[in-house]
Amino acid sequence: MSTTSRITATALAAAVGMTTLAACGSSGGGSADAKTVTLVSHDSFAVSKSVLAAFEKESGYKVNFVKGGDAGKAVNQAILSKDNPQGDVFFGIDNTLLSRGLNEGLFTPYKAKGLDNVPAALQLDKGRHRVTPLDYGDICVNYDRAYFTKHKIAPPTTLDDLTKPQYKNLLVTENSATSSPGLAFQLATIAKYGNAGWQNYWKKLKANGVEVVDGWEQAYNDRFSGSAAGAGKGDKPLVVSYASSPPAEVLGKKPAPKEAPTGVATGTCFRQIEFGGLLKGAKNEKSGKALLDFLLSKKFQEDEPLEMFVNPARKDAKVPALFTKYGTKIDKPTTLPPETITKNREQWIKQWSSLVLK
Repeated sequence: MSTTSRITATALAAAVGMTTLAACGSSGGGSADAKTVTLVSHDSFAVSKSVLAAFEKESGYKVNFVKGGDAGKAVNQAILSKDNPQGDVFFGIDNTLLSRGLNEGLFTPYKAKGLDNVPAALQLDKGRHRVTPLDYGDICVNYDRAYFTKHKIAPPTTLDDLTKPQYKNLLVTENSATSSPGLAFQLATIAKYGNAGWQNYWKKLKANGVEVVDGWEQAYNDRFSGSAAGAGKGDKPLVVSYASSPPAEVLGKKPAPKEAPTGVATGTCFRQIEFGGLLKGAKNEKSGKALLDFLLSKKFQEDEPLEMFVNPARKDAKVPALFTKYGTKIDKPTTLPPETITKNREQWIKQWSSLVLK
């Protein structure tokens, strides 16, 4: 999700007119008011007004929001402010960044209600419950169908395809050092080509004109030609986004099209899992636990797909028909063990930055 913070892909929803929640509250430490709870997240967090209102009414807590940019930036800020946490709960740390948060001691263990309904494959903290799986998704290259139809070129389907001459100067991706989708895409290439081959792959991709921008919103909404939010102003028909991005391009359109205007290169995907956690030193720990329970509740989990365009972590949560009809199911996404990412991530990012950005 994210999957996965992860998405995530909620900015897509905002782009096509969905109502998302503006960040509010202080950017400093969480409020000590026992009737409030502060959720710290990346910019793509969203929940429908009715679902949020139901939680506030049932719990008696008012939710404040602190949004910190892309997931990578939000996690960095949480680490920098860990001695005076910005809030009570963090949403949006994913499996590409998880070890950083755990190693920095960001979270207080808590087993959220409903965790028994989450598949073991998503529970990467191995029973310690420092974080709670909340959604998952697949980071993949998306393509603008109209562009490839117009130019009579078959869209790419694999990572190898992206280095071919017919796709020269067509791809935009995010910076691995500042963007969770960007890092996930780099990890996809490492999972595919291994330590011995991924850098050579990126040399080919750079020679083929790949463009790198800071974050997902800039890549998708500004540079991608298939984005409804960008209204076609971008000139890149290939972008690193999510397998669940196409439904966001269809949402609200009448009559509903037979297919989404964007497609997914299914051989380019990396599985992303997003987590939430109770921030260590939270001023409102009791309300923070209630908020985590809410984030894993069926009500919130069934709200996620059309708010953040991620798959719910709960296996008993129903997924809307629009999400399944226009989304792309990835049967064999690439992945890497969390311990492998932990051991190599910083070195891989430095190597990528030196190779691609210079």
